[in-house]
Amino acid sequence: MASTYLNRTIGSSSTLSTKATISFWVKKSLIDSSTNFYGILSSNGGWNDGTGFAIGWREDLLVWYNLAEGSGLRTFTNRKFRDTSAFYHIVYKIDTTQASMQDRVTLYVNGEDQGDLTSNGSITTAMPSQNANLYYFLDNGDTCQISRGGNAGSTYFDGLMTHFHFIDGTAYPASTFGETDSLTGIWKPITSPSVTYGTNGFFLKFASSGSMGTDSSGNSNNFTVNGNLTQTQDTPSNVFATYNPLGNFFPADTFSNGNTTQTTNAGNYTYNISTLGASNGKYYCEIKNSTNNNNSIGIADRPSISTTNGLTGTTYGWAYVMSGQVYNNGSIVATYNTVTTNDIVGIALDLDNNKVYFSKNGTWQGSSDPSAGTGGISITAPASNRTGFYFFGSGDEATNSAVHNANFGNGYFGTTAVASAGTNASGIGIFEYDVPTGYTALSTKGLNL
Repeated sequence: MASTYLNRTIGSSSTLSTKATISFWVKKSLIDSSTNFYGILSSNGGWNDGTGFAIGWREDLLVWYNLAEGSGLRTFTNRKFRDTSAFYHIVYKIDTTQASMQDRVTLYVNGEDQGDLTSNGSITTAMPSQNANLYYFLDNGDTCQISRGGNAGSTYFDGLMTHFHFIDGTAYPASTFGETDSLTGIWKPITSPSVTYGTNGFFLKFASSGSMGTDSSGNSNNFTVNGNLTQTQDTPSNVFATYNPLGNFFPADTFSNGNTTQTTNAGNYTYNISTLGASNGKYYCEIKNSTNNNNSIGIADRPSISTTNGLTGTTYGWAYVMSGQVYNNGSIVATYNTVTTNDIVGIALDLDNNKVYFSKNGTWQGSSDPSAGTGGISITAPASNRTGFYFFGSGDEATNSAVHNANFGNGYFGTTAVASAGTNASGIGIFEYDVPTGYTALSTKGLNL
């Protein structure tokens, strides 16, 4: 959602109250320890007269601002949020009628109360006084914004969002919006919570790609979409793999489009891997070769360990390069068709039989057939590699910049949807070409088939 936001202009009714609730699910893409503020929810137009409100990330901390009571109120979490592989469920319950100061702003993350927000080491916090009426959204043209930060309009949230609630005038706990799955033990959304939204309350499901700003609360507080807001298959109920920015120390690549687009560092030749890996099962993904600069696409058992550790040279890595060869540990193990700009490389990873297969634009290379289990390249069993897992990955093999747009099942290459979805018997994920029989997307549901 970088450089993309939603907004609506507040009408004649203000949200100025002692109680409110904000609940949303987010999957972060950007890790940034700087003091930049990346907005999630804010009011715009009230900051100059001291009536602003915002929630967002700063130094990878979750921050709540409310410019009320003179110099303003703010809370910072004591924990940093740096997991890009999963969704966080964030709930702020605000109730200034509470006698205890620390109970006036309660933060829940994945259903757990985060405790006292009145202190955060060297960072100054300020809690509201008892019975204070806090500013959220005022009338006379004030604007409610999602994915954009307050008076600093260029600070956009980068990542995924879903099930976004704003409750005007009532304080609800996290258990109103989420619950523990009895089978998996994982915190999951309650898709239709029983709440009273109040005048300016809203519920954005982002359920329809044609109307992403539709309010499902019954209030018709609909939002206008600004920029290129893309719907994805990646949800709290089924989290898909993306590129992993936490393994980016040596590659120093840049990522975009929810960490599904990789632009490699021109000064290094190395690789990045997916957030999710597997030790058994059969998985499929597609990576579009969006440049022709010595790209390498394949699998590995761990992140790169140096600025010169390319995917072709790692011990437990298999990489299809643009000249047509497949490399393992510096040696050619197969020779296929060459790949050029905008070709789509498919990877079928069979960890039940320890093989990897590669396709070019839907044609399996070397007369192989992953559905039938014929051909393919033998790989070391996960139990005998260095981590016990394999990950999808890509990089470049020279000191120039390559671009890869990965479709791990989201149905997009960057911001471009697949041309015509292939068949997929598992029903998990949307791909350009037919998914081989017995294979599925690398996602939390796919891992549990």
